[in-house]
Amino acid sequence: MTTSTMTDKSIRGAGPGTPTRDRAPGGSWKAWIPALLVLFATPLLLAGNAFYIHLAVLICLNIIFVNGLALINRTGQLSFCHAALMGMGAFVAVICTVRFQAPFLLSVLAGVAASMLAAYLLGAVILRLQGVYFVLVTFCFGELFRLVLLEGGDITGGANGIANIPPASLLGFAFDSKLSFYVLAAACAFLSILLLIALFKTPKGNSLDAVGDNPDLAEASGISIQGSQMFAFVLGSAFAGFAGALLAHYLGFVSPESFNQHISVAAIIMLVIGGRGSVLGPILGALIMTPLPELFRSAIETQNIMYGITLILVLKFLPKGLVGLVGAASRFRNEGGR
Repeated sequence: MTTSTMTDKSIRGAGPGTPTRDRAPGGSWKAWIPALLVLFATPLLLAGNAFYIHLAVLICLNIIFVNGLALINRTGQLSFCHAALMGMGAFVAVICTVRFQAPFLLSVLAGVAASMLAAYLLGAVILRLQGVYFVLVTFCFGELFRLVLLEGGDITGGANGIANIPPASLLGFAFDSKLSFYVLAAACAFLSILLLIALFKTPKGNSLDAVGDNPDLAEASGISIQGSQMFAFVLGSAFAGFAGALLAHYLGFVSPESFNQHISVAAIIMLVIGGRGSVLGPILGALIMTPLPELFRSAIETQNIMYGITLILVLKFLPKGLVGLVGAASRFRNEGGR
């Protein structure tokens, strides 16, 4: 399918009352959602192994995190400050919990609101930039945020960060074990996937794809480019802030280095390897790339080299990411293996 064809369909879908085009590779989401439920339930069979449950928690949090980045990327922008907005949500939630003894849910909402506000103020200034200029400015913002945290003194804990963060709790139940927190993280990750599926079945979701596919044609069709990009940037940052707030309460510790540029780059790699044009992409990317640093911890010096080689190979041979393989396998099956 050519880009222009995709754009035409996106623009037609952006109109009220018109059918939309977003489908999971290889079939309807009605078939994939039960598969996702099985996927999220599988780690419960490994409840006796704390290490595997820990990996499963990180995968769920990364799915939420990369879902936000994927949403921004669907409008044609690539943010290098996604980790900073994740850190914004984490630190605001932690400060509300530790300094003001706010309940967990209220702290998380405050963290998400702070990330959305920061994204709105930043987006109002930089969303007119395109391509490498947008990437450079978001990179600078990420570094600036990290430096502010380091100089934050008693508020942010400076380079030492903030420790002894109480575990998440809802309605008097504390998620103070890895298994109980996994249930919370899996539910949140699943809901974030459902939210994106629902969004990209609406005209608003199709307008985001139209802006990403061909901004000139989308603008000529009456779609606001800056409005669509602002919507995606703010909502995607809300995903990042939410993931950050959950991560802080899971680990019980945050520091400025927890949200450096390496985290943003890792999220981009997950997105590219999984696939940028589908809701399934962030799931595949997080599922495959999250365990690798833990499995190859003994070769930490060569991790970045392996990431670089993997990224180059995927960009060269799988420009649509692993989602492209799923789609190709489905077409092969539908054509009877011919």
